[in-house]
Amino acid sequence: MKEIVPREQERVKELLSKHGDKELSKVTVRQAVSGMRSVRALICETSALDEYEGIRFRGLTVPEVQEKLPKPSVRGLDGEYVLVEGLLWLLMTGEIPTAAETKQLSEELASEPRCCVPKHVRQLIDNLPVHQHPMSQFCASILALQSDSQFAKAYEEGVHKSQYWEYALDDALTLIARIPGVSSRIYRHCFRDGMMIKHEQSLDWSANWCHMSGFDGVEMYDLMRMYFAIHSDHEGGNVSAHACHLVGSALSDPYLSYAAGLCGLAGPLHGLANQESLRFVKKIQRKLGDKKADKEYIQKFVVDLLTSGQVVPGFGHAVLRKTDPRYMIQREFALKYMARDDTFQIVNLLFEVVPEVLKNWKGGKVANPWPNLDAHSGCLLQHYGLNEDHFYTVLFGMGRALGVMSQYVVSRALGFPIERPKSVTTLAIERQFTS
Repeated sequence: MKEIVPREQERVKELLSKHGDKELSKVTVRQAVSGMRSVRALICETSALDEYEGIRFRGLTVPEVQEKLPKPSVRGLDGEYVLVEGLLWLLMTGEIPTAAETKQLSEELASEPRCCVPKHVRQLIDNLPVHQHPMSQFCASILALQSDSQFAKAYEEGVHKSQYWEYALDDALTLIARIPGVSSRIYRHCFRDGMMIKHEQSLDWSANWCHMSGFDGVEMYDLMRMYFAIHSDHEGGNVSAHACHLVGSALSDPYLSYAAGLCGLAGPLHGLANQESLRFVKKIQRKLGDKKADKEYIQKFVVDLLTSGQVVPGFGHAVLRKTDPRYMIQREFALKYMARDDTFQIVNLLFEVVPEVLKNWKGGKVANPWPNLDAHSGCLLQHYGLNEDHFYTVLFGMGRALGVMSQYVVSRALGFPIERPKSVTTLAIERQFTS
């Protein structure tokens, strides 16, 4: 980072010098009223979303990430999916790490005291009611971790702004290192016997979460590597990424900024979509009873659903105009490891039937009738015994930390100012266009 940051600072400085006054986008009244949809007004270096290619992490598609980044060897068994530590390196630096660099970062995140959850945070989790939603427990725990913020301490001591990114990086690494311990403790506190499992330094970040949560196994390790990687980033305009960026622009430290992103992720229109998609599949299974589903049954079920004015959870996307590549990598996993799983059978039939129904729907053709990320993830987690669907958003939030913390560090390195767009009233709009 010390080599990369000065180069990037000069590049952005030159960009502003040459193109600072050029128009990036125009804004319509409809866009302003409809949540700034498609307005280009943010910088996100870590990823970009193309409507036809899907997500690109620092320019790499999901298949390219899977091909180019290092993969693990756990206790002599090779994993098939990339280490998220390698993805974190890519998101932070824009460079593809070597296996040795990835191993070094993995060891850093698993080292003590970097990964150790402080006693007061452990006590906080243990004292929270088990019926409290896991996301609110997760948010509270992240805020409690803030007591160790080196960024906040350095700012209070008057560190020069050119060094902000160094303390931001230190905080980001500590925060990411402690997330598996925090999350697994919440999981075992709420859904298991409350007995905690110590982290193992020989395991990578994703496998350690599995181990501490009680889900050991090479397939589960690989599933969670893939899960965390594909949930890591989705450019800067989604609620969790934007909330983290916005709060961070006020020079709130990484802990406060990430907690803000988690609060946005907890909303039903953002991070709860995977939970809703699985519940939709379960509803179909309950209706079926002992009968076996086929394409005709699924088609009728979907048509009846649409006729009643409801939507098909997990299908469609605000930006994408093709099947989400993040869906496809999950589908490939399922076809290889759990093709006979009953829940996957329904997910598979929906994949084969729903797009055609939506494309030809009499109520209006759908611009993107294909499944997105959330349509698949729940059935994978359930197959390996992680049945508590209201915990799934916590897992989403764990993956999202990789992207938003990388962008936080980049934003401090490039000296981005506080975000402060101009707002108008609806009355002002009426006056402007009717006078």
